[in-house]
Amino acid sequence: MGESKQHDQSKLDAFMEKMIGIYNAGALNLMISIGHRTGLFDTMAEMRPSTSKEIALRAVLNERYVREWLGAMVTGRTVDYDPENNTYFLPPEHSALLTRAARPNNFAVTTQWISVLGYVENEIVECFKKGGGVPYSSFNRFHDVMAEESDQTVVAALIDHIIPLVPSLPEKLMRGIEVLDIGCGSGMALIRMATEYPRSNFMGYDISSEATNIASSESKKLGLKNISFEVKDVSNIGEFERFNLITAFDAIHDQAKPDKVLIEIAKALRPDGTFLMQDIAGSSYVHKNLEHPIAPFIYTVSCMHCMTVSLAQGGAALGAAWGQELATKMLKEAGFNRVEVKQLSHDFINNYFIANKI
Repeated sequence: MGESKQHDQSKLDAFMEKMIGIYNAGALNLMISIGHRTGLFDTMAEMRPSTSKEIALRAVLNERYVREWLGAMVTGRTVDYDPENNTYFLPPEHSALLTRAARPNNFAVTTQWISVLGYVENEIVECFKKGGGVPYSSFNRFHDVMAEESDQTVVAALIDHIIPLVPSLPEKLMRGIEVLDIGCGSGMALIRMATEYPRSNFMGYDISSEATNIASSESKKLGLKNISFEVKDVSNIGEFERFNLITAFDAIHDQAKPDKVLIEIAKALRPDGTFLMQDIAGSSYVHKNLEHPIAPFIYTVSCMHCMTVSLAQGGAALGAAWGQELATKMLKEAGFNRVEVKQLSHDFINNYFIANKI
């Protein structure tokens, strides 16, 4: 028998404390997600210190469930509790990060991903054993949560912050140009642009008919005439120098054939056109992501969604952490001779790649 390893007791104790923190943080993540989905944070943000019965009545929810949820929120230091009056209160400093009114700073939206990923945990475990991937169709509520996330990270900042990253682009959109969005999902970003720039024409491609149906329905409700959506494999766009602007918001790294998609994008752009790609900020090298504030979250989402949906299509499985270095290299190999990477001061999660052929 081999010799047993000697433990550094202080290191062991520190890691044990970290594990207990993980238990509590993981549990609170689920409770915060429920608080968002049930509207409890939005309700409490408008109330003075109140009893669980008063909160449940205002939120039109079951009091017993609300009371237990409040127990998690109080012990998790998210909601304040007054034991003398048996009242609960959501501090304004917390509601500023947990309510729909806080958009684009509603952190509660992102907590929903843990439940979305947990839904396919059994399938992911099988992939660890046998390889392969989990397809989009296996994920519950993916498009709903992605639409909310997109609303915060892209749509809220699109007109005032993201589009102006490209010099003269706002003016060109006002005059009227041809725009394509790759992996458009439920179409929120494209709909926002089509509303803001009625003289431009907008096309959205996505592999999911569920997503494009939602997008088409919403654009029709708004009476937009300058927008359309199509189910399409974007590794075969099949267009030549048609578009002035092509965008991809958090979409390229999910693709089965990202290298081919980027080549197709370059072909579909006019010579003086621009490809604007938003993707996860970070390095292609794991050791350079040690100080990234949400690196474990990024790698988890990547393993349980981004990477696996690509593998389910026999794809390259770049993953969400493909990084700035590899992204820049692939853009240049696809035919973009100029690639600039920009960031927004309020957005530590994303990089914005501005790619031009000339």
